[in-house]
Amino acid sequence: LAEVERWPEWAPHISGVTVTPAGPLTPASSGTLRIRRFGQNTFRMSAWDPPDRWQWTGGLPGVRILYDHAFAPVGDGATTTLTWTVSLDGPMAVVVRPVFARVYGGFADRAIPRLQQWMLA
Repeated sequence: LAEVERWPEWAPHISGVTVTPAGPLTPASSGTLRIRRFGQNTFRMSAWDPPDRWQWTGGLPGVRILYDHAFAPVGDGATTTLTWTVSLDGPMAVVVRPVFARVYGGFADRAIPRLQQWMLA
Protein backbone atom coordinates (compact mmCIF):
# COMPACT_ATOMS: atom_id res chain seq x y z
CA LEU A 1 0.00 0.00 0.00
CA ALA A 2 2.95 2.31 0.50
CA GLU A 3 3.46 2.20 -3.29
CA VAL A 4 0.73 4.78 -3.81
CA GLU A 5 1.58 5.26 -7.49
CA ARG A 6 0.27 1.70 -8.02
CA TRP A 7 -3.16 2.38 -6.50
CA PRO A 8 -4.83 2.84 -9.91
CA GLU A 9 -4.15 -0.88 -10.50
CA TRP A 10 -6.81 -1.79 -7.92
CA ALA A 11 -8.76 1.43 -7.27
CA PRO A 12 -10.91 2.11 -10.36
CA HIS A 13 -11.81 5.62 -9.16
CA ILE A 14 -8.15 6.70 -9.17
CA SER A 15 -6.82 7.51 -12.64
CA GLY A 16 -3.34 8.52 -11.53
CA VAL A 17 -1.09 9.36 -8.60
CA THR A 18 1.93 11.58 -8.21
CA VAL A 19 4.03 11.24 -5.06
CA THR A 20 6.92 13.48 -4.04
CA PRO A 21 9.52 12.20 -3.46
CA ALA A 22 8.79 9.38 -5.94
CA GLY A 23 8.61 5.82 -4.65
CA PRO A 24 7.34 4.34 -1.40
CA LEU A 25 5.89 6.66 1.20
CA THR A 26 8.12 8.49 3.65
CA PRO A 27 7.40 10.94 6.49
CA ALA A 28 7.97 13.76 3.98
CA SER A 29 5.63 12.40 1.27
CA SER A 30 3.06 14.56 -0.44
CA GLY A 31 1.23 14.13 -3.68
CA THR A 32 -1.84 14.27 -5.83
CA LEU A 33 -4.56 11.69 -6.44
CA ARG A 34 -6.48 12.13 -9.70
CA ILE A 35 -10.04 10.98 -9.06
CA ARG A 36 -12.16 10.06 -12.08
CA ARG A 37 -14.99 12.56 -12.65
CA PHE A 38 -13.96 14.56 -9.54
CA GLY A 39 -10.60 16.10 -10.43
CA GLN A 40 -7.65 15.90 -8.14
CA ASN A 41 -6.98 15.97 -4.43
CA THR A 42 -3.64 16.73 -2.85
CA PHE A 43 -2.30 15.12 0.29
CA ARG A 44 0.62 15.43 2.66
CA MET A 45 1.84 13.02 5.29
CA SER A 46 0.62 14.06 8.74
CA ALA A 47 1.55 10.98 10.83
CA TRP A 48 4.18 8.34 10.19
CA ASP A 49 4.61 5.30 12.43
CA PRO A 50 5.49 2.26 10.29
CA PRO A 51 4.67 -0.54 10.34
CA ASP A 52 1.66 0.38 12.50
CA ARG A 53 0.13 3.32 10.65
CA TRP A 54 0.39 6.36 8.50
CA GLN A 55 -1.99 9.25 8.05
CA TRP A 56 -2.20 11.85 5.40
CA THR A 57 -4.18 15.05 5.19
CA GLY A 58 -6.03 16.31 2.15
CA GLY A 59 -9.02 18.49 1.75
CA LEU A 60 -11.58 20.55 -0.04
CA PRO A 61 -12.33 24.23 0.44
CA GLY A 62 -13.46 24.57 4.06
CA VAL A 63 -12.86 20.88 4.85
CA ARG A 64 -9.77 19.09 6.11
CA ILE A 65 -9.82 15.35 5.41
CA LEU A 66 -7.70 12.93 7.43
CA TYR A 67 -7.04 9.53 5.89
CA ASP A 68 -5.68 7.17 8.56
CA HIS A 69 -4.22 3.79 7.56
CA ALA A 70 -3.66 1.50 10.58
CA PHE A 71 -2.19 -2.00 10.35
CA ALA A 72 -2.32 -4.75 12.98
CA PRO A 73 -1.01 -8.33 12.80
CA VAL A 74 -3.54 -11.11 13.24
CA GLY A 75 -2.65 -14.41 14.89
CA ASP A 76 0.82 -15.55 13.91
CA GLY A 77 1.45 -12.33 11.97
CA ALA A 78 0.98 -13.91 8.52
CA THR A 79 -2.21 -11.86 8.17
CA THR A 80 -2.66 -8.15 8.70
CA THR A 81 -5.80 -6.16 9.36
CA LEU A 82 -6.07 -2.74 7.74
CA THR A 83 -8.33 -0.18 9.37
CA TRP A 84 -8.91 2.75 7.04
CA THR A 85 -10.47 5.71 8.82
CA VAL A 86 -11.53 8.87 7.03
CA SER A 87 -12.60 11.90 9.05
CA LEU A 88 -13.62 15.39 8.00
CA ASP A 89 -13.41 18.58 10.00
CA GLY A 90 -13.57 22.27 9.30
CA PRO A 91 -16.33 24.84 8.81
CA MET A 92 -17.90 23.09 5.79
CA ALA A 93 -17.50 19.50 7.09
CA VAL A 94 -21.08 19.22 8.33
CA VAL A 95 -22.35 20.09 4.82
CA VAL A 96 -19.84 18.01 2.87
CA ARG A 97 -19.75 14.91 5.13
CA PRO A 98 -22.99 13.18 3.93
CA VAL A 99 -22.15 13.58 0.24
CA PHE A 100 -18.50 12.68 0.77
CA ALA A 101 -19.50 9.56 2.75
CA ARG A 102 -21.83 8.36 -0.01
CA VAL A 103 -19.32 8.96 -2.82
CA TYR A 104 -16.23 7.74 -0.94
CA GLY A 105 -18.14 4.75 0.44
CA GLY A 106 -19.07 3.73 -3.10
CA PHE A 107 -15.44 4.04 -4.17
CA ALA A 108 -14.31 1.90 -1.22
CA ASP A 109 -17.00 -0.73 -1.84
CA ARG A 110 -15.59 -1.26 -5.35
CA ALA A 111 -11.91 -0.83 -4.51
CA ILE A 112 -11.49 -3.01 -1.40
CA PRO A 113 -12.40 -6.34 -3.08
CA ARG A 114 -10.09 -5.42 -5.96
CA LEU A 115 -7.31 -4.59 -3.48
CA GLN A 116 -7.75 -8.00 -1.84
CA GLN A 117 -7.54 -9.76 -5.23
CA TRP A 118 -4.59 -7.61 -6.28
CA MET A 119 -2.66 -8.46 -3.11
CA LEU A 120 -3.33 -12.19 -3.50
CA ALA A 121 -2.10 -12.09 -7.12
